[in-house]
Amino acid sequence: MPQRRRILLASLFHETHSFVDEVTTLADFTVRRAEELVARRGDGSTVDGFLEVAEAEGWEVVPSVDYTALPAGTVEHAVFEQFLAEFDAALRMALEQGGLDGIWLALHGAMVTTSCRDPEGQLLAHIRTVPGCEALPVFGVFDLHANFTAAMAEHANLLVAYRENPHADARDSAVRSARLLARALKDGSCPRMLARNAPVIWPPTGTGTADRPMRDLEALARRIEEGIPAIWVANVIGGYSFSDVPEAGVAFAVAFTGAEPPAREAVARLVETATELRELGLPAEWDIDDAVSQIRHLPGGPYLVVEPADNIGGGAPGDGTSVLRAFLRHGVENCAVAIADPAAVAAMAGARPGEIRTISVGGKGNAIAEGPVEAEARFVRASDGIFTLEDLNSHLAASQGSHFSMGPSVVVEVAGVTVLLTSRKTPPFDLGQFRSQGIHPEDLKAIGVKAAVAHRRAYDKIARGSFTVATPGPCTSRIGTLPFKHLRRPVFPIHAESEL
Repeated sequence: MPQRRRILLASLFHETHSFVDEVTTLADFTVRRAEELVARRGDGSTVDGFLEVAEAEGWEVVPSVDYTALPAGTVEHAVFEQFLAEFDAALRMALEQGGLDGIWLALHGAMVTTSCRDPEGQLLAHIRTVPGCEALPVFGVFDLHANFTAAMAEHANLLVAYRENPHADARDSAVRSARLLARALKDGSCPRMLARNAPVIWPPTGTGTADRPMRDLEALARRIEEGIPAIWVANVIGGYSFSDVPEAGVAFAVAFTGAEPPAREAVARLVETATELRELGLPAEWDIDDAVSQIRHLPGGPYLVVEPADNIGGGAPGDGTSVLRAFLRHGVENCAVAIADPAAVAAMAGARPGEIRTISVGGKGNAIAEGPVEAEARFVRASDGIFTLEDLNSHLAASQGSHFSMGPSVVVEVAGVTVLLTSRKTPPFDLGQFRSQGIHPEDLKAIGVKAAVAHRRAYDKIARGSFTVATPGPCTSRIGTLPFKHLRRPVFPIHAESEL
């Protein structure tokens, strides 16, 4: 009987916003070690996708370590150092105790630490320095909003990006990557990667794959894969516009075998297309008062007021008050918004149903956004904030699994507006967030949504209409206003058009 293939498994997942003041520490990460990774089987995550293929292939999974945190500010470098030390120890032990046939990684691709602008590239480069890993197959999956670097391409054999935004295919992309690893092990042929950054950077609102320009680019990538068999995968990377790193923004990466020229020509076609379509990645946004005024007079509901500037999935604090203020200003009732504010939750401690207290709501996490709303809040209910995701194909499930904790939470009413106050910011990617708290989103007139694109999978199926609005906040779509220091030149729309 042939010996079972041994594959080391690890995960490092964080999307880092360079333009917010907070520092992401070890306490912000969920850390899983050894058999805790294997226990993710069935939770809808990318790790679960790999484990499905490993089970089908009969691989022996050697689990090492998984560090996962929600998007937020720059990561304290000590966190990455600890991850790397744990990963290295597990890798060396696995090599000594039976050897390895490959490594599979679940990455985000847009982490930045206080001392390193490319932790994922450093991780991959480190692997190649370990004796026995110089030519070991290194495969993995990563987020469409990664900032892809030369080091990532140089030291990995094949990394697969999500193809959809919202990221409904994150787990499927992990399955695709693991199956390509199986192909490489069976064929004895291992691909290599080639990547190139385009002179373009788009805000998250410009990277929805149902819209142009991403729709065009993904279609071109699929034609490339079909037309050039030596290219195992062609990745379209929308990039993450809030990381101040040289490689931020749009990129393309292919994994291929054989001669390099066809791969290089394919990447060049993708870069050329992105450059031609660059203006389409800057979608217009509504004035918030115009949007809310129109919603007030529209029939039925719910209507979404989408606020990219406070995009929790992009690293914002999720406590902006612009939409709440607009609902109150225009007298819109039967509407709801979720705001992350542990102090406001604490201020309602011990309240009885119907009790009214004066509290300060939101506006505490970022100086760019509007400040707190001093409100007469009527207490409705409290909970521990834990809910089960309704959709295991959502982006929230892909990184966090099938359950999520918002921390202690309360529901209050402010002048007819239902406000879900949470202790932990929660990306609005699953309707279970509201339903678990007794709020029925499909019955509302309007819902404030702190997101850019990833909310669509959950909310579009119940929404009568959607208005993306411009508000002050750290995840602004007006990325030309951000104080980049390290971004390469030239990049549209940050630098002058004449430089392109």
